[in-house]
Parts: sequence; C-alpha cells; structure tokens
Amino acid sequence: MTPSVNAGLPIREYLLVALTAAAVTFLLTGLVRRFAVRIGAVATPRARDVHVIPIPRMGGIAMYCGVVGGMALAHQLPVLRRAFEYSLDPQGVLLGGAVIVLIGALDDRFELDAWTKLAGQVMCAGILVIFGVQWNSFWVPWGGNGDVLGSVLVLDKNQGGLLAVLLVVVMVNAMNFVDGLDGLAGGLGLIAASATLAFSLGLLAGANNDVNSYPPALIAATLAGACLGFLPHNFQPARIFMGDSGSMMIGLMLAAASTSASGKINYTRLGPSNTLALLSPLFVVAAVLFLPLLDLLLAVIRRTRRGESPFAADKMHLHHRLLEIGHSQRRAVLLIYLWAGLLAFGAVSVTLVDSVAMLWVVGAGLVLAAVISAVPRLKSRNQQGAT
Repeated sequence: MTPSVNAGLPIREYLLVALTAAAVTFLLTGLVRRFAVRIGAVATPRARDVHVIPIPRMGGIAMYCGVVGGMALAHQLPVLRRAFEYSLDPQGVLLGGAVIVLIGALDDRFELDAWTKLAGQVMCAGILVIFGVQWNSFWVPWGGNGDVLGSVLVLDKNQGGLLAVLLVVVMVNAMNFVDGLDGLAGGLGLIAASATLAFSLGLLAGANNDVNSYPPALIAATLAGACLGFLPHNFQPARIFMGDSGSMMIGLMLAAASTSASGKINYTRLGPSNTLALLSPLFVVAAVLFLPLLDLLLAVIRRTRRGESPFAADKMHLHHRLLEIGHSQRRAVLLIYLWAGLLAFGAVSVTLVDSVAMLWVVGAGLVLAAVISAVPRLKSRNQQGAT
C-alpha cells in the first residue's frame, strides 16, 4: 500500500526550498564568474552570437550548487523528507546533474565535440534510470474498446528506461539549442519548472498527499529556485552565461521532473470518460516544453536539408527570427517568456481546473501574444505602404 499523509499541501515548505536554491545560486554566481574568467571559460563573440563582448560562462555550476542547497534543506524538513525516504529520484537527479554539469563545464572551457557531449548525456540519463527515474506506463490514443478512449501501454524496465533516456537527451539538447539570448534559457527553465511544480502539487492534492508526488515537486522547486537566482546575473545585459553546464542541467532536471510526475501515474485508475485526465500528464509536459522542442525540431530539419550535422550551429533559431522582425533583445526574450508561460500554465490550469472558460482565456492569450510578436513587421509593412 502506498504511504500517504493527511496534512495540508506543503506549499510553504516548497517555497522555502525554492527561495533557498535561489539565494545560494545568486550568492555563488559572482564567485563562479571570477573562477570562469581565471581559467579562461569565456565566450568570445562569433558570427552567430548576439553579444559583442567576451562573457564568462559556467554559470551552471552556481545553479547546481543552488539545487544542492535546496535539496539539503528539504532533507531536513520532516514533510519534504518523504521525497527521499520513499523514492531515489532526488538522489538520481543530484548525481546525474553533477555529472552533466561537469561535462558542460568542460565544454564551456574546452569546446567538446557533439558526439562526446551526446555520449555524456546518455550516460547521465542512464544514471537517472538506475535510480528509478523512468516510465512505468504510457497512454496512447488508440486501441480503445468504444467506452474507453485509447489504451495504456504497460512498459517493462527496458522500455521505460529507454523512453526516459530518449526524453532526457531530447530535453537537454532542446534547452541547449534555445540558449541564445541573455536570460532566455534561465527564464524558460523558471517557467517550465514552476508549471511542473504547480502540476505536481495538483497531483499531491488529488492523491491525498501521496508521497509518490513529492519527488517531482521537489525537483521542480529546486530548479525553479536555481533559475530565479541566476536570472539577475544573466538578464540582458548579461554578466555571465550559464553555458552548457547550465542549459544541459535544466534539460535533465525538467526531463526528470516530468518523468517522475507523469511516468509513474497509474493510468488505469483514472475514469475512462475523463479524457482530459488521461491526457493531462503528457499535455502538460508537451506544453511546458513546446518552444524548446519546436526550436530543436526546426533546427534539425533545417540543417539536415542543407546536408549539415544536426548539431551544427546557425543563426536561425526562434529568438534570432524575433530579432530579425525588429524586436530588441529584451523584448524578444519577454515575448518568448509570454508564449512559454501561456502554454505551460494554460495547460496546467486546463488540466487541473477542467473548465471550458479556461480554454477561452488561454486561446485569447495566445492570439494576443501572436499579435504582439508580429507588431514590428506590421509596422514595417504599413510604413512601406505609406511611402
């Protein structure tokens, strides 16, 4: 029988953990910046870059220290200690995160080749799987019998582990690809982690504080705090970049939190007529990660069609296109924040509240975001028409 508690939701405890992670990250980022300058881990401007002066990297080290600080506090809180007592997910994230931050830091300093980084990403994903961060079941929209929509695939350890590895690799590279403007990856990480935290708290409330929902909430809370603490140093004009050490850590932790929240749900216990409940875990995960994954997919297609490696760099990412339209760096970043926030929290709201009105609110917000994004281009066409 799965242990559970009858106390209220530990929202204050999770906020305290997130703020602790933010404070540790904020205070250590300056020291990491000096260390990066001393060892030569500095990003010099390239043709595809937006910044014009050398900027230190390796901010991911400070972010990881913030995650460790937040989890150390959580381990001392009686309520949140359940995340460690009934699951190895937090320990797996700490170890896998340490390894991927080390790989990223080496890349920030020595520019590792793509295949070496890919091997390191698979290894870190394997660490998560060893600690039990994997999918047990997976809902698919086919195979129903008329009364039941879709069917549930029960995965063995090999299948569940392979799916977890695939998600980690995709998410790590998606966050790495999207890290091209000051504050962009950190802000998206904050939004995605906060939405995942909200969804995990919803699972906690719906399952009477089932302890299986504590680990994903803890992973998301510490990641959100680390991103929040790093943003003051990284928002335009940035004084330090998170580098691959930070962007890959964000991707790994988001994949781990998503897997921990959605991969261990017993779908067969959900009502067959409640389609939204069946879809909600995957819907939230897809919405939270939509923009980075879309950017990754477009980049792979674009580079493959040119006969280049999918890992080859270019200057045609979504944020670059917003700059070409006429947005400033800050406005482009804030617009992407807006899109990501609407998709992520809209998905969480729809799945938790289950209201048609919420769908209209989210839809109206997306239309407004599209209009705001196109304003510079519309102004340019009007000016050309006037002349």
